[in-house]
Amino acid sequence: MRRRCCAAPSSARQNWDVRSRVVRASPKKRIANFGSTFVYVTYIRTTPEKLWHALTTPEIIKQYRFGMSVESEWKVGSTWRMYADGSLMDSGEILESVPQKRLVMSWLNQWKPEFKAEGNSRCVYEIEPTGASAKLTLTHSIERPNSKFIGAVSEGWPMVTSNLKSLLETGDVALVYHRHATKR
Repeated sequence: MRRRCCAAPSSARQNWDVRSRVVRASPKKRIANFGSTFVYVTYIRTTPEKLWHALTTPEIIKQYRFGMSVESEWKVGSTWRMYADGSLMDSGEILESVPQKRLVMSWLNQWKPEFKAEGNSRCVYEIEPTGASAKLTLTHSIERPNSKFIGAVSEGWPMVTSNLKSLLETGDVALVYHRHATKR
């Protein structure tokens, strides 16, 4: 499945992509991975250092992630946990951490049983300097075709990254979201 959405003019376009993919296992062998992948690319008028700081600083994360709090040391092997109103929402492990360049995390949804049943996914932030901006490529994937969890994050990540971009460029978030208590 492949979808693209572009809400802005082509000069300011932010793209996201949900698809099944083929991955190169080695230079000589290709394997099919019929999982689900979400990719979002944006350019933020900031430095890679400031972007990294925003991705790994709990007080800043809380601003662009709609009040959610995150706990982690952001070092390989450390755990991370994200909470909303004191309830554990998501958790995982830091798999790779290269400051100002790359952050890779395993990700397990904790609040919705059907998402949790899909198992661990993988979230990758890649940062590249591009002149006066930083290119952020976010890839969230799972080894499950037609993942409902990846479908859900494909709705949430554009809001989160828009807030991140706006916060770093203007000092204010673009969107305010209020969670409503729901029965599980």
